[in-house]
Amino acid sequence: MKHFLDLSDVPASELRAILDDAKAVKAARAGWPKGRVDRGAPLADHVLAMIFEKSSTRTRTSFDVGMRQLGGQTMIMNAGDMQLGRGETIEDTAKVLSRFVDIAMIRANNHDDVVAFAEAGSIPVINGLTDKSHPCQIMADLQTLEELGITLKGARIAWVGDGNNVCASFIDAAPKFGYSLAIGTPEGYEAPQDRIERARAEQGSIFTYNSPGLAAAGADVIVADTFVSMGDKDADKRLADLAPFMVDDQLMDAANVGAIFLHCLPAHRGEEVSASVIDGPQSAVFDEAENRLHAQKAILKWCLES
Repeated sequence: MKHFLDLSDVPASELRAILDDAKAVKAARAGWPKGRVDRGAPLADHVLAMIFEKSSTRTRTSFDVGMRQLGGQTMIMNAGDMQLGRGETIEDTAKVLSRFVDIAMIRANNHDDVVAFAEAGSIPVINGLTDKSHPCQIMADLQTLEELGITLKGARIAWVGDGNNVCASFIDAAPKFGYSLAIGTPEGYEAPQDRIERARAEQGSIFTYNSPGLAAAGADVIVADTFVSMGDKDADKRLADLAPFMVDDQLMDAANVGAIFLHCLPAHRGEEVSASVIDGPQSAVFDEAENRLHAQKAILKWCLES
């Protein structure tokens, strides 16, 4: 059984195969209406359950449309509408759903709950975002960069802002794809050290700074994310502490000429990124959002060995 919980768990060769398949399935349906099923309907007769503890736009839509394009069916469940929201254990939920569906995607508050679901159930499980990581997002990001002509091996990616769950998955992917990652965070907002140490042990090139300019210098890509995430209760403090790390035109100028800007969205113009950057010619955020669909279709196929 194949789970997709963290990029660090998946061999580099298999991540490479997923990325190549994502690009192939995207190209194969160029110009098609969104509702047409892929040739061969590779996941016909399969059912995907999606469980959401957090709000979602891109994750919900891309997995739903993606599974339908693969010929399968979907169920969308908000945790608060399930017995899970009334105290049923994650393990019991996993065992029950394993009797009804073929695969589950969970967008959860607590990463350990997704791990517990995967361990207790008997179906593949995909991490659709937790407090610790967001592996599906990074696969879409890397697909976007390759489509824009970036060779990942040897590229320099700069992460600027809070060293959050998305940053953690960029760290996990660094040794798998061979790019260097420069992380610029304020003191107190550093990326998880255990992830950095593990990536470095796997020959990943990870550099950390408390300066946005040092992180951005010589970068081929600059990545930002919202300063206040779902569940954060100290919004005013976070906005004040992270304000010097906003990605603006001056910071983009510190990167290589033609550097690409990425952001997983939703974005807050004037906070983590200026409007001139996210709406400017170097921004690829909407290509990145679209590629959630294609990357996740490849992940679904990989999990179900189709």
